[in-house]
Amino acid sequence: MPDPTTHPTRVSTQTRLTAVIVACALFMQNLDSTVIATALPTMARAFGYDPVRMNVALTSYLLSLTVFIPASGWVADRFGTRNVFRAAIVVFTIGSILCGLSDGLVELVAARVLQGLGGAMMVPVGRLLLLRTAAKSELVAAMAWLTMPALLGPVVGPPLGGFIVTYFSWRWTFFINIPIGIIGLAAVTLFITDFREPPKGAFDLRGLALVGIGLACATFGLETVGRGVTSAALTEAMIAGGLAAAFLYYLHARRHPAPLLDFTLMRLPTFSLSFTAMMLFRTGIGAIPFLLPMMLQVGFGDSAARSGLITFASSAGALVMKPAAQHALRLFGFRNTLLWNGVLSGIMLAACAAFRPTWPAAAIYAVLLVGGFLRSLQFTAYNTLAYGDVKRAQMSAATSLYTAGQQFAGTIGVSIGALSLELARLASGHGTPQTADFSTAFVVVSLMALAAAPIALFMPATAGDELTGRRQGVAPVPKAGE
Repeated sequence: MPDPTTHPTRVSTQTRLTAVIVACALFMQNLDSTVIATALPTMARAFGYDPVRMNVALTSYLLSLTVFIPASGWVADRFGTRNVFRAAIVVFTIGSILCGLSDGLVELVAARVLQGLGGAMMVPVGRLLLLRTAAKSELVAAMAWLTMPALLGPVVGPPLGGFIVTYFSWRWTFFINIPIGIIGLAAVTLFITDFREPPKGAFDLRGLALVGIGLACATFGLETVGRGVTSAALTEAMIAGGLAAAFLYYLHARRHPAPLLDFTLMRLPTFSLSFTAMMLFRTGIGAIPFLLPMMLQVGFGDSAARSGLITFASSAGALVMKPAAQHALRLFGFRNTLLWNGVLSGIMLAACAAFRPTWPAAAIYAVLLVGGFLRSLQFTAYNTLAYGDVKRAQMSAATSLYTAGQQFAGTIGVSIGALSLELARLASGHGTPQTADFSTAFVVVSLMALAAAPIALFMPATAGDELTGRRQGVAPVPKAGE
């Protein structure tokens, strides 16, 4: 155990290499998510659908991720992290090809579900590879190394997606994953070390079924409430069914020796507080990939290419933050960072509600750039602190639970953003969403992000100091070259 008063060690070569390779897979996933968000209005016209209701192409993928992520820890322990990671890249790439070949929304959603299955193994297992490679004192820096290349996806995605759908076909927004998948598969095969841990017991199939039913019903209910696409009775029944399945899983998990989602991890203070706050924050932030491109294209009337060039500023800000994350956390500590940076992040998200077509592009860029910078620091802090007190034997379970919660919050964020937009449109009597309707939706999701900040007050002042080498009351000066 490293001395918490010492400066953290530099990241080892193997940790850095593992982080970069895993990030290639995350790059592919993040590129895909941001490209499709920019392309949704164009795809809606091709399929003959209302652009607002095209959010099902996002939520179907996120729901698939959430349903299958809980199985990732057990599968990785049973078959090996490297083998599962490679298989996940293959499945995701095949799903991308099928998305590009889709001729209707139903086919697209089915292919997105297959993509989600690949992503469900790729994201948590990739993170698990890094957590098992890195020493505890390397975690903050390792997470930054992991996230920096992965953030290139959101930076490149919006302008690339806008360029593709403006000058080529939207189908190429999916086909570009093919070469990335091939390169990632080769790199994992050549350079990644395989890790295996004996599974605690047999696979929890009943738990997977209950989790899947609960998440599917809850998401369906949120997708349809107030939208008029189905009866109110069916919507209420689906939400009630989701809650019932969640309660049944809770009873099941208390009796099962190795439940699919191990909620005993919530007894660890740093994990439980980070997890709870992350869920709220992620729900608010998760609506951005849906609301922002839609506002620029439907509300402002911008082209997909111009929308993409503006949207990328948010991810560019996140990319700039990563090298500074470790220094910021060492200087201010996790608790102060999560509290005050969380407040500022929520305010910057709320500022998007003030966007109007008359705003200078530079002003919109500035808001998005600063907001992305702050959100990146917030997620780095949550994602690192959550694993600070987790033992090696629990790492697979912790990764499955945390990543499942992260993805479910993102799914709910898109659903709440779409629901808020639809209700605002109906209340205003607009046939298609107007700028004011998007403003209402941004205010709603920003309040959810802001609600996460006060949770940091329940953390001790020294929370996470071991991860950064920070001494209470003293911030050590970084060594030259770091």
